[in-house]
Amino acid sequence: MSNPAQRATKLFVQTFGTKPDDLYQAPGRVNIMGEHTDYNEGLALPAAINFHTVIAVKHRDDNLFRAVTTAFPGQIKQWHFGEEGPVAAGDDWSHYLKGVTAAMNQSGLRAKGLDLAIVGDVPLGAGLSSSAALEIAFGTAISYASQLNLSPIAIAQLAQRGESQFMLLDCGMMDQIISAMAEPDHALLIDCLELESEAVLLPEELSLIVIDLKQDRHGFTQQFEQRKQECNHITKLLGLDSLRDLSLSQLTQHKDELSDQQFRRARHIITENQRTSNAARALQQNNIPRFSQLMAQSQASMRDDFEIITAEIDSLVTMVATLIGEQGGVRMSDGCVLALVNHDLTDEVINVVENQYFKQTGIEATIYLCSASGGAGRIG
Repeated sequence: MSNPAQRATKLFVQTFGTKPDDLYQAPGRVNIMGEHTDYNEGLALPAAINFHTVIAVKHRDDNLFRAVTTAFPGQIKQWHFGEEGPVAAGDDWSHYLKGVTAAMNQSGLRAKGLDLAIVGDVPLGAGLSSSAALEIAFGTAISYASQLNLSPIAIAQLAQRGESQFMLLDCGMMDQIISAMAEPDHALLIDCLELESEAVLLPEELSLIVIDLKQDRHGFTQQFEQRKQECNHITKLLGLDSLRDLSLSQLTQHKDELSDQQFRRARHIITENQRTSNAARALQQNNIPRFSQLMAQSQASMRDDFEIITAEIDSLVTMVATLIGEQGGVRMSDGCVLALVNHDLTDEVINVVENQYFKQTGIEATIYLCSASGGAGRIG
């Protein structure tokens, strides 16, 4: 099979009848630690993966954008810069692009139009952030083509602003930052309050395995929004700017002001922030037993305090954890199962998923063997 760059070029020629000027790419991501912490201005530890969105572009002299993608064949979306109209959440993939140009326009930037052909191999609906990869690849293309010279963090901020202000999706910045700023072979410890990051080298003996159980993404999204509302309510109840401002001892002092559920929701965020920091240190020190313990604690907190773990996911995590012991870590991450395990155990993990787990549940999972990728950029 041809690679995404070749397929993007082919789609461009088929659609627009000429060759593109340039190609740009941005990666998807997995979140190693830090579940629901980014929109609470906490810490997150994602890694970009070697699955990318690639955009072939040709410069235009006007401000018209025309876009086509293999993900939704037969559709050519077009709009003028600064004339995006009402941009809303929904199934229209072009809203992610329009949000970026709308955010640029609002920021006082000016950009020339582009013809775009978009392809990618970031699995859709698998919790690997295909939407952020699309936004960041597009923002990177505009920055180069219109000579805006935007930094990666600026592109990430514009992409997130497009989602939050124009698509009305109140999201954190983790996905956009890691897609824009990742380093090969590293995770990125992101402070979502200060927008600072630190590269964390992943131990070379660990395989990065993502297991997609084909969970109901609509239900997952609804649950995500519900937890976000619950966190916002707790923040307002305690008179805080965000749950990042709260320590565990302070939370305990406020216990009588909160319901048991609210207390547990806040406890997850506070302890998950600490686990994220500790996980980064454990990986830097190549302390895999400690990392394994932290992944298990995160899984338990998501299950018991935040209540976002399905029985199917918890069952698989338990099976993999039993197999790998202290030779890696496993937990639910954004609706999929993420395992970082010693290379020697990779085949055994795959066997557990494809045989033992399938026999027990009847669920046929999709397995992705990943490596930590670099961030967005121009190809060639």
